Amino acid sequence: MTKPALRQSQADVLRYRSGWMGISAVPGSGKTWTLSQLAAKLLLTVDLQPDQEILVVTFANSAVDNFTSRIGALAREFGLLEGYGYRVRTLHGLAGDIIRERPELAGLGNDFRILDDEDANSILEELAFEQLKTREDFFLSLLSADTSPKKANEIMRDVKSGMPALLKDLASSFISSAKNAGQMPADLANLQKSRLVTPLFQICLEIYKSYQDRLKLLGAVDFNDLIHLAWRCLKTDPELVHQLAHRWPYILEDEAQDSSKQQQAILQILAEQTGNWVRVGDTNQAIYQSFTTADPRLLKEFLARPDVLPLDLPESGRSCQNIIDIANRLNAWVQTSHPNEAVRDALTKPFIIPTKPDDPQQNPPCYSDSVEIITQPFTSDQELGFIVRQTKSWLKDHPQDTVAVLALVNARVNKIAETLKANKIDYVDILMKVPRETRETIGTLVNLLKLIYYPLDKKVAIKALQVFYRHFRSDDVLSQAVSSATGWFQGLQNLEEFFYPVEDDPLEEFSYSDPETASLLADFRAAVRRWHQASYLPFDQLMLVISQDLPLEAFELATIHKASSFINTQMDNHPEWTPPELIDALTDIAKNERNFFGVSENQDTFNPESYRGKVVLCTCHKAKGLEWDKVFLTSVNNYDYPSGADKDSYISEKWYILDRRNLQAEILAELDLLVSNRADRIAHPGIGRLDARNELIRDRLRLLYVGITRAKSSLTLSYNTGNNLSPAVAFKALWQEEEND
Repeated sequence: MTKPALRQSQADVLRYRSGWMGISAVPGSGKTWTLSQLAAKLLLTVDLQPDQEILVVTFANSAVDNFTSRIGALAREFGLLEGYGYRVRTLHGLAGDIIRERPELAGLGNDFRILDDEDANSILEELAFEQLKTREDFFLSLLSADTSPKKANEIMRDVKSGMPALLKDLASSFISSAKNAGQMPADLANLQKSRLVTPLFQICLEIYKSYQDRLKLLGAVDFNDLIHLAWRCLKTDPELVHQLAHRWPYILEDEAQDSSKQQQAILQILAEQTGNWVRVGDTNQAIYQSFTTADPRLLKEFLARPDVLPLDLPESGRSCQNIIDIANRLNAWVQTSHPNEAVRDALTKPFIIPTKPDDPQQNPPCYSDSVEIITQPFTSDQELGFIVRQTKSWLKDHPQDTVAVLALVNARVNKIAETLKANKIDYVDILMKVPRETRETIGTLVNLLKLIYYPLDKKVAIKALQVFYRHFRSDDVLSQAVSSATGWFQGLQNLEEFFYPVEDDPLEEFSYSDPETASLLADFRAAVRRWHQASYLPFDQLMLVISQDLPLEAFELATIHKASSFINTQMDNHPEWTPPELIDALTDIAKNERNFFGVSENQDTFNPESYRGKVVLCTCHKAKGLEWDKVFLTSVNNYDYPSGADKDSYISEKWYILDRRNLQAEILAELDLLVSNRADRIAHPGIGRLDARNELIRDRLRLLYVGITRAKSSLTLSYNTGNNLSPAVAFKALWQEEEND
């Protein structure tokens, strides 16, 4: 087998044997391949003891499977035993591993539950409503003065929009940031004793306390808890640190720009013992700050340390020269000429370098129109018409090429999808990677499986009851019986007495007053008992047992059989996964967060090559890590990509809030002031707004860079005027430089 030639920069990385090393990698530089090669080289050259492993840590589950398969293939090539001597984990998965070593240090039992995002949001929504009911006058005072009483009531009460949703999001951000700072409710309560805090801070703190109490009652932790508790375990038990450092003498970290302060701290505690830590990332692709506690500044600081060997992977064979030029042009313009000097650090070196003539991955040839910047001021509908015409023409002339249309927000992607469908253009929407019917079927199964593993959780039991009878929603009588059964369940004191009565059956008395509902409950109980009896079976087989008790259509049954095969594959790839973690994998499918194309494919990986001749629709966030021959980058206006100009609007500043204040920025700024003990500053209305605006600008500049670097041979940028919008400042800078060339 002929091995691909190494680029000099890759060879420099692979010479690593020990110490701390940081690698800046440009898009398309082969960083995953290089890091996999390094892991395999270390397996071959380092004298590992039988109880030692090379630890590879990455951001997403999809990358775990990618790394596992790549390292496994290289191990076979080198004559090593596949699956031996290395472990690949997400940061949250690693945190879970650490906690399971000593759960008592985290105040947990061995059977602790990891709460998924859906359940966490459900709890926060409930707690937000409780606060709204008791503090309505305060929240009304936050509304804009020109908000009508009718609209104010809608904002306050509607769960789908307005104040309840905003308060839930505020509380979620507050809790995530507090945990990332290592601050539990009691810690913050102690800190606030010496300092006057705003009412909004106090409300978020009360929600935080109630939220943690609810988790404790459920015997559960959330994903942010995993990180915080793992850090706490390591900080309080030097022997555990020594034990884990021995187990993982080398730590290789991918996508390091997406790590948070506490995630980095976990790895650093271990790496200070091992002395061997390699971090690979691209701060120009740090695009998750908006909804995580990731901080790309941490990687920049790491690269600047005197005890770190900094290296670059600057060569990329992904894009043609013209597209590399415009990506580099954007990077250089941001660093030197962006009108808002505060955000000139959004993009950094290295610039992208095309591959050399003898490189195995040659850059694609350029078309005469490889880069098009459409300066015509389209309306929203006109831009949609342009996309229809251009994609239809491209597919006709390049039927074997891959093509994508990218937008910043889901709503625009959905609008493009509707337009392509109306014009009979074949497309694939990554946002809808799992059909609704499939998600509903898998969701039903998830809720029933949860009942097997959390049998005393009343909320779980009620949800299981409802989905068990979901096929009867159109039957008014049965629908009413399900509603009555739900009400009866809510008043039940002991679930175990219902499922397995010892003396008095609680259903017996109920059967006299409501025989229809009692019969429905009895059938549900009988089914659950059968599932309990089958729970000794492998997880994938248990899924099939449950499906036998459901009135499924043929396609639904086929879906569950496919899901069972999928889980079987996951069990083979992740033998350490517990049933709750397998349920989480199914939940990702139900929530449309995981691909589910078929058991023969990598379930986590969207492969553009499989969709030649079709238009792929995608957000810039979802596009990261993917590439297409042709990319249309749309809606590059000053709303989606603001710059700091007076006329720019910011999606984080709600129209219905007084003075369009950014409440999230305010509450997080106040949290930072309190935790850092900066007594020289006080929290005031508007605090944090400028910083939040600048951070949003940085994020959008990086997303623009990500969108541009998805294209291999051809790139088209356009904008629309929407509601009195103008082209983004970066867009204008690029077209002016294009005209000057």
